[in-house]
Order: sequence, then structure tokens, then C-alpha cells
Amino acid sequence: MLKLQDLHAYYGKSHVLHGVSFGVQPGEIVALLGRNGSGRSTTAKAIMGLVHAEGGLHWKGQDILRRKAYEIAHLGIGYVPENREIFPKLTVHQNLLLGQKGKAAVKSSRWSFDDMYAMFPRLKERQHNEAGVLSGGEQQMLTLCRTLMGDPDLIIIDEPTEGLAPKIVELVGEYLKRLKDRGVSVLLIEQKLTIAMQISDRALVMGHGSIVFDGTPDGLRADAATRKEWLEV
Repeated sequence: MLKLQDLHAYYGKSHVLHGVSFGVQPGEIVALLGRNGSGRSTTAKAIMGLVHAEGGLHWKGQDILRRKAYEIAHLGIGYVPENREIFPKLTVHQNLLLGQKGKAAVKSSRWSFDDMYAMFPRLKERQHNEAGVLSGGEQQMLTLCRTLMGDPDLIIIDEPTEGLAPKIVELVGEYLKRLKDRGVSVLLIEQKLTIAMQISDRALVMGHGSIVFDGTPDGLRADAATRKEWLEV
């Protein structure tokens, strides 16, 4: 479904990604792991057309390299950035409404407001509150749900559990499992090995802008050398 082949990315003259190659299949959760600065977030931004990239980048067989971010979103790729980017002066419900793509798309969508509020009851309780007054965990829930309201076939999620309490981390994990149950693929960029290894079908490890491991979570658990060199602090 999503295929990166020898992808390179740049910030100005700085060469950040060095020939990244991997794919994400329908209904698959893929964890993209690595230390800060390894190139994980840049990979997400390259897929979404937010940084200059060169190489192979295909979505459902279609070349999307150098497409605009909104075009890529309309093709069915959702993106949840690390900094969440909610609209603080709009209510929770209004933020979710902005995630929808249009009347025609809404009619055929797999997801509704009721689905969002069922997954995260706290959002239902606060649906008429301004998003800016929500806690960090609630804002993360809102960002995840707003992206899902656009009915993507793939969601790229950058560090969804950063700074969250353990109970909220569990909720995020359950959310990701529900996506898979409905056929949505997930590219999960994460530092916490626990949640990534629990819910992922496949694990990728990045180091210095390249993929240094591509295998199953069990395979990564058994590969102490890779974990020590590229993941452990």
C-alpha cells in the first residue's frame, strides 16, 4: 500500500534520510523506532510532502513524491504530528468537524462522532469546551480522533504517548488496535518500546537516517545487539 524505496530527504543542504526503504501493508501496524535525531519524524514529513525528498514514494501504486500535503491527505493518508496542532479556541466538537473531508466523504466514512466519543468518553464529556483548556492527554486523544474523522486508510502517528500518564498510554494503545480491526494501517513513530512491541505487526529501527532493522517484534526482542546500539540509552 505504502512503499518507500531509496528515499532521501533534506533540510536545506542537510542530508537527513539516506536511502530509506520499507513498506506498510493494508491493516498492518508498523512501529518506526529509534533515538531522537535518527530520522523518524523526517520520514513522516517526507511521506506527507513536508520536506524535500528524492527517491521512490508510492501510495497504492501511485507516485506521490513532491505532492502537496493536502493532496496526500485527500488520497487517504492521515498524519498526527508530535506537537498535536489542535485549534485551541475551537471546541472539541468543532475540532473533530474540521477533520471531515466533505459531505460526500462523510456519508461513506467508517467513523462518526459517536465512534470518537465511544473510544474516548472524556472527549464526549468535554465536547463543548475549548480545546485549549484540555489536558495534554485529552489533546492527544482529540488530535488522534480529528485525523480519524477524515477516514484515512493509513495513519502516521508521531510520538503519540510522549508525556502522557500510563493510563492514557493504555488508551492510545487500545485506540490503535481498534484502527487495525477496521482495516486502517498505522505507521507508529515511537520511543516507548513497550507499547510499540505489544501492538505492532512489524518493527523498524532507524539510525543515522537509515533503516538498520526490519523484522517482527519478537525478532527485535531477540536481537540484543541492535537494541543496545540503536535504541537503549
